[in-house]
Formats: sequence, structure tokens, C-alpha cells
Amino acid sequence: MRTLYPLVMGRRAIVATEHYLSAAAGARMFACGGNAIDAAVAATFVEGVVNPHMHTIGGEAPMLIYSATARRVIAINGNMMAPERATIAHYRVLGIDLIPGAGLLAAGVPAAFDALMTALRDFGSRSLSDVLEPALQLAGEGFPMHVGLCGDPEISDEAMAGAGASLRSNAKRFLTKWPSSGRVYLPDGKVPLPGSVLKNPALANFFKRLLDAESAAKNRGREAGLDAARERFYRGDIARDIVGWSDAYGGLLAASDLARFTTRLELPVSADYRGVTVFKCGPWSQGPVFLQQLKLLEGFDLAAMGHNSADYIHAVIESAKLSFADREAYYGDPEFVDVPLDGLLSDRYAAIRRELIDSAHASMDQRPGDPIAMRALRDSPAAAARPWGGGTIHVTAADRDGNMIAVTASGGWIPSSPVIDALGFPLGTRMQTFYLDERHPNALKPGKRPRTTLSPSLAMVKDEPYLAFGTPGGDQQDQWTLQFFLNVVDFGMDLQAAIEAPKFSTPHFPSTFYPHDNRSGVLRVEDRVAPDVRDALAARGHKIEVRPPWSEGHVLGVQINTRTGVLSGGADPRGQAAPVMPAQVIGW
Repeated sequence: MRTLYPLVMGRRAIVATEHYLSAAAGARMFACGGNAIDAAVAATFVEGVVNPHMHTIGGEAPMLIYSATARRVIAINGNMMAPERATIAHYRVLGIDLIPGAGLLAAGVPAAFDALMTALRDFGSRSLSDVLEPALQLAGEGFPMHVGLCGDPEISDEAMAGAGASLRSNAKRFLTKWPSSGRVYLPDGKVPLPGSVLKNPALANFFKRLLDAESAAKNRGREAGLDAARERFYRGDIARDIVGWSDAYGGLLAASDLARFTTRLELPVSADYRGVTVFKCGPWSQGPVFLQQLKLLEGFDLAAMGHNSADYIHAVIESAKLSFADREAYYGDPEFVDVPLDGLLSDRYAAIRRELIDSAHASMDQRPGDPIAMRALRDSPAAAARPWGGGTIHVTAADRDGNMIAVTASGGWIPSSPVIDALGFPLGTRMQTFYLDERHPNALKPGKRPRTTLSPSLAMVKDEPYLAFGTPGGDQQDQWTLQFFLNVVDFGMDLQAAIEAPKFSTPHFPSTFYPHDNRSGVLRVEDRVAPDVRDALAARGHKIEVRPPWSEGHVLGVQINTRTGVLSGGADPRGQAAPVMPAQVIGW
């Protein structure tokens, strides 16, 4: 398959990111002797500067790491936590039935910084001053504005409606309701043009405050310096700035919420598929749904069906419907709910559920099963449809020692919450994904972490590192990355071909985001999928929505060939919405 982007290969290191400046930051870490974890942390910090409509340090950063030294995979629970005052009763007193998708009532404890510090301290090798230097420079000296952030001035406002994260789409809000955001992102009260230089002095000063804390403790060693920066963020003057801002805008955060916050290192969840072991984060994420789909699809000869044939797409989509129905019925923070993962990922349960897939008809129902009693079907009602705009970044890297990392960071989006004047970033609104229904596994409780769509992936073959990958895309993440993975494993594509192949997805199940609705039976396919295939799928009852040719996904991946020592990386030419920022891979 001829690809738009080349497959990037090297022998020493590889890094793939959403923006070329973040990829360059990762490369700088490799050049100064850092490993894959150092590179990914530096790149993620830069993403929060240059792509603030997709992620900032006020959000979340779940990740998976393969440590060559420990020879094991570790999951870092980089998810936010609900404040002590965030109770269902509190929202009901306010007359709120659904936690809003924007504003401080949806803000929990920012988690991304602690997740990055945890990864750097336990698995990296560089100091905070090393990995923060590129982000500090870009915030303080400025970076060239790109159309993915500011919006394309040559596209009409009507055509820009789908790119709701751009500065153009949010200019009125920033100027009239959130002036702190306007001061940073609308200099002189206008949307900056592509190529103009944008600075964020408050964010640069925030970074300097962290480095001052590290420097004051440097005589006690690298880890002490990192811990000192973390202490200033969660218990010092930075925490007071965060809490003061939350109070001023009606949020629920208290100093005690930040002080008690910790990032959990966890065992990942895994499943084997045709000789490859795939690792995902636990059921506080949607990650296990990837594995449930694999368990169902293992019973089909996908290669014999043919890539992107009607039979293939039907099997993948119907498996997704069943798996995501279980996500909605069972997934939540395992510290608060008993998620029956052993049953959900068992061969017996997969066989029972697979029998529900009708090869001739598309299901219109929500059909979670019963993995405890091993029963196949329980109907649940559908809800009305309404879209939610995406915003997430992915960073992935590997090095010649065998270290691999996949970081799917999101939240703290500038379209969803005002920028904190003193810090230069907004707080995340991930609490919108909670339900205000005590019976739901993802029901709001103080100290609980909301179920998140953020879903990095890592794969091993014969106990050796093989793949690290991920994508932005909310509920579609574990559909688009699944297709990428199947393209590699079942159809023998290289990373770049697997990324660029036409993709599809369904919003059949309840959305994670406000207002939690769904679109039963809808199947979105890129128009590069053959018309006769689309017609055959429609004949089975799928409600076909033909999408632009490069619109489904934004996958990034890296691969290690342990036999040859070659590292490979692939980047997606797609964007989440027009206009796009092409992803970047650097290897050597």
C-alpha cells in the first residue's frame, strides 16, 4: 500500500507526537542521553503549550510503560480525582442532573503533572529542568501559531463549526466571559493568524516556579528535586493559586483535595491475541474494551474475510457494540466498584457473547451481558443523540534499550474552562463523565476517579516489547486503535500503512461525555471505503454516514524489532477536525 507519509526508522530512538515541536523536544532528550520516558515527558509538556485546545497540564495523562530494567509493563493512573465536596447531593441541591461539560463545577484535582513526575522519577533519567526546558522556552519566547489552534482564516465560520476547539470558535467566549483566556490567546483582542508568535508568560512563570523548587532541593539528588516540584504544585503556593481560582469561579476544589492526591502505579490489564499480548490500563479507563473486542474477534477468520470488506467491518462493529455495552454497565474506578474483569475477559464469556453477532443484521440494541452468571443478554434503552467535540493528544516513544511508553493526555482544554491568571493553564473538566446516579458504576463520589476514554496501548511478543500506540478521539479511541492493531497483526501491514488505511467507527453506545447520549446503529465510514461495501453494510441495517476521506482517527505508533534492532514509527495524516496539524515522527 502506497502511503502519504513514509515509515520512519532508526536504530537508537523513535518518538511520535501530535506536533513537530513536541517531537523535537523528545529528540532533544535523546540527544542529551535521556531515554524514551524522558523524551515522552518532555514532548507531553510541549504539547500542553502548543496544543492547549487538546491538552494542558491542568488535565490528565494516563500512560503505559515498558521498563527495560524491570522487564515489565506498568500502568500509570494519570486520572483526576473528584473533590471531597463533589457529591451527588450537592449537584442536586444546585438543580443539576448532569455535570456540565464546561466550567469549574466539572473540575477535579489536576492529575497530569503528578503522572509525568511519577514517570520521570521512577523510569526516566533526566531532571525536571532538562525535560521542561523546551516547554519553558516555547511558553516564554513564543511559538508560531498553527491553524489547528487558531483556525483557518480562509474557511468560513459556518464551515468551522465542526472545529469547536479553535480560537476562532471560542473568541466570543474568551472576550466576553473568560477574559483571562482572552489575554493569553487573543492578543490585542483578535484571533492570531497562522505564523504569528504566541507567548504565555504566566505559564512560563509557572514552569520557573517548579524549577525553583527543584533547584532548592538539588543537593539531595534528582528524585528529591522532582518531589520538591511536586510538593509545590500540590501543597504549596501553586496549590493555593489553583484552589483560589476554583473558589472564585464556583468550583469545589479545596487545599486538602490537592494535598491528598497521589498517582497510582498499577498492574495493567492484558489479553493474548494471535501470539501478541496487549496491555491496557484498568477499568477506570475504557482500555479493557479493546481487549474485550479482541476476545470476540479471535473467533473470526478476519484475514479470510478481507481487509475492510463488508463482512470484516460488520464483525468489528458488532463486536464493538457488545464490548462498549459492557463498558457502560460495569466499568468504573475499581477502588470504589467491583468490576468483574476476569469474567469480562474470559474465553467462556467471549464465546457466549460472540453468539449474539448476527452476520446478516446490524444490532440496534444496547446489550450488556452478565460476566458473573455467564449470561448473554440484557437489553437497555437507547438515548437521544448529541455530539461532543474532541481534544486529546498522544505521545509515544521507544529506545534501543527496549524502553517503550505510550501517553494519552487530555483535559485542561482551553475551550472548556478559563485560564488561571497566575498559572497560564485551565483546570480540566473530566468530572463531566461521572453520572449523578448512585446505581451507575461510574457514579460520582468524593475521591473517586471518573471513568475516562484515555486509552494508551502497549503490546509484547514473547515477553519482548513490540508496539506502543494510541490516538485522540474520545469514545472512538479503542475503535481506531483496534483497527490499526488488526491491520498490523491480521493483515501484515507496516505501521504507516496500518495507520493510513481507511477506518470507521460507531457512536452506537452511550457517550462518555456530557450529555451521555448515543446514536443507535450508526456506522461512520471514510469515503475511501468502497461504495459497494458501504451498500452491503447498509443492506444489513447499518445506518451509514459517509465521512471525509481522512477523518476517522489520528493514530500514532512505534515498534521495536528485537531481532534486527530497528525502531519504527508511524504518524497519521488525519486530524480530529479540519483544519489539522500533521503529526510528527523523529527517529535515528
